[in-house]
Amino acid sequence: PAEQTGQEGPYAHLDSREKIDAMSDHTLPRSERLRSLKAIRRLFGEGHSGFVYPVRYVYLLEGPQQGGQVGQEGAPQGMVSQQEQLSAEGVKTPVSDRAVQAMFSVPKKFHKRANRRNLHKRRMREAYRLGRETMCERLSNSGKHLQIAFIYSTKESHSYKTISNAV
Repeated sequence: PAEQTGQEGPYAHLDSREKIDAMSDHTLPRSERLRSLKAIRRLFGEGHSGFVYPVRYVYLLEGPQQGGQVGQEGAPQGMVSQQEQLSAEGVKTPVSDRAVQAMFSVPKKFHKRANRRNLHKRRMREAYRLGRETMCERLSNSGKHLQIAFIYSTKESHSYKTISNAV
């Protein structure tokens, strides 16, 4: 059927319901996005940074928490978070929910037009999304939590391949 309609790609052999299920496995869920202003301020205040052309990154890696100590949000570890309660009740949460949170930014200083900024953010998100599984598994197995910000830091527009190699 894919040859008759002209559709190509990895999901061409699936019907529409199967396509939705298959593609939803590869999305970047809201729980993996770094959105909290408090967390972002902490990331840029305490985090470490580096540069891989054309992307600058800032990251904050937190180790496993011991019982009785103050956790990352300032609450004692004896308190169970809402997300952990959901997991304890049997609702399946992906491995990467708590392992990695990421944000993507393209400053107006380098790209004045919103469509250009959106293009670069899409390319960085896609590169991150495709390569995150191994990183998420490693972090969740070690009990560590990573917050990372990717900032596109050049005036030139680069191809997806170049951005993918940097991310």
